[in-house]
Amino acid sequence: MSKTASTQSFPSSGTTLYLGLLAVSVYVLWRVYKRPRPRPALRSVAILVLGDIGRSPRMMYHTESFANNKFLTYLVGYGGSTPIPSLLSTPLVKILHLTEPPRYLTRLPFVIGGPLKVVRQVVEIVYTLAVRIPHPPEFILVQNPPSIPTLAIVWVVSRMRGCKVIIDWHNTGYSILALRLGWYHPFIRIAKWFEGYFGKCAYAHLCVSKAMLKFLVSEFDIQGQKVVLYDRPPAHFGRASASQTHELFQRLLPALSAPAAGLTSFLPASKPPYSTPFTYIPPLSPDATPEVDRHLGSFTENIAMPTLRPDRPALIVSSTSWTPDEDFGVLLDALKEYERRARKYDSRPEDQRLPKILVIITGKGPLREKYMREVEQLQTGHGGALEGAEGPWRYVRCVSLWLEASDYPLLLGSADIGISLHWSSSGYDLPMKIVDMFGCGLPVLAREYPCLKELVREGVNGYEFIDSKKLADLLWDLLHGFPQAQKTGALGMEQLGRELEPHYEATLTARRRFRSSLVTSYIYGIQILVVLHSAC
Repeated sequence: MSKTASTQSFPSSGTTLYLGLLAVSVYVLWRVYKRPRPRPALRSVAILVLGDIGRSPRMMYHTESFANNKFLTYLVGYGGSTPIPSLLSTPLVKILHLTEPPRYLTRLPFVIGGPLKVVRQVVEIVYTLAVRIPHPPEFILVQNPPSIPTLAIVWVVSRMRGCKVIIDWHNTGYSILALRLGWYHPFIRIAKWFEGYFGKCAYAHLCVSKAMLKFLVSEFDIQGQKVVLYDRPPAHFGRASASQTHELFQRLLPALSAPAAGLTSFLPASKPPYSTPFTYIPPLSPDATPEVDRHLGSFTENIAMPTLRPDRPALIVSSTSWTPDEDFGVLLDALKEYERRARKYDSRPEDQRLPKILVIITGKGPLREKYMREVEQLQTGHGGALEGAEGPWRYVRCVSLWLEASDYPLLLGSADIGISLHWSSSGYDLPMKIVDMFGCGLPVLAREYPCLKELVREGVNGYEFIDSKKLADLLWDLLHGFPQAQKTGALGMEQLGRELEPHYEATLTARRRFRSSLVTSYIYGIQILVVLHSAC
């Protein structure tokens, strides 16, 4: 009996502790509400990211745009990945890190540890927004999802400090939660009510698609300013030159050469710094002679520049968060079919053969280990291969890499095809990764869902697929005869610039319409927000 009593006393004392902290946070809010509020010399904004700041590119670019327009910008979120360099170098950006919950909370039963984590998180976010930021910011910009408890926190703090709330609707939080709990779980109805109640009265709403805006108006009756703000790639995204690709793969070669990657015998032989699996520096012609430098008055040698190898594999890139709304199983099945077809057409004329392909998957997430184990089994011949593709794979390799932020656009700009596996839990969001790929001149094969047509135009800047067979057909159509008969370059570069113009013009039109309705002295900050060129 005494043992049972002592076991129950620990959660009780822990609960009392966090309830006490919650009471303290309420007192802090009351004191903040009562104290004088002198306005600082610079206008200010607080941007709340309930996640890893370095893995939230859209919010980082919001931060950069505010700072570029002379706003004192507080970026609140968790550490982990390194933010983009511009945020670390400007004095107008103050990064306020939240702390991870202590480990002992994770060892408690979920019914006890879960609520305690939420209470602790609420206390810390309230303290950061109300105390660590010395002067009330004009705006609090928050991304959604997650909705719980973020929307309620900013709702309370905004009323205490006199701030205006801007919600950047990436998706709906309750639909993502439904992927884990199921649509008929009773908590989903509570989460949906919570999201609508605390989200609808924000000062302004930024939506990633027209479908998202239409849904929020009809379902949540959102009030205030409303605008569709499509993602746009950063200015430094673009097609990589052969020299940039050469330098990139010299940096990536150690990871690609590791025994675990299984690429040593798959990729063409290379000898850094003269060659990589995708590029090489051709030898100078025997007739090449030194030239006289007119400025230095001395002889200089001709230097050959890197060029793409004719025997290179096709490079396919997919960026994923390794979550249930990324249909990685479709890609695996398509790669099985590709391997089967490549073997079948091996003896056909060169313009009908399929090349080797290297699929590089970027990103981190909970399902990564599960799927990469399946990939390893297939590549070594121990998985469920299709008839005609038994044994180790000869034409396909798939690796997972985590890149530096500066290398990500270079990889996209060096690739031949981009694949988006995102299928949207709500059906209303648009993948930022596709815009990144477009910004790098990369044609995209994207998992089909209704509102994706706002971004992907069939046969112009990409194609949609609904299953693994359609994806395998698209890979065959785009890659047979590679690299001599390279269809991907025409699809990605000739049409891409013209096709993105209507997409960007929609953003500009919404921006002008939004500006015409702005009447208060606080509007300037919103105008800045609308002109963001954000991406994921």
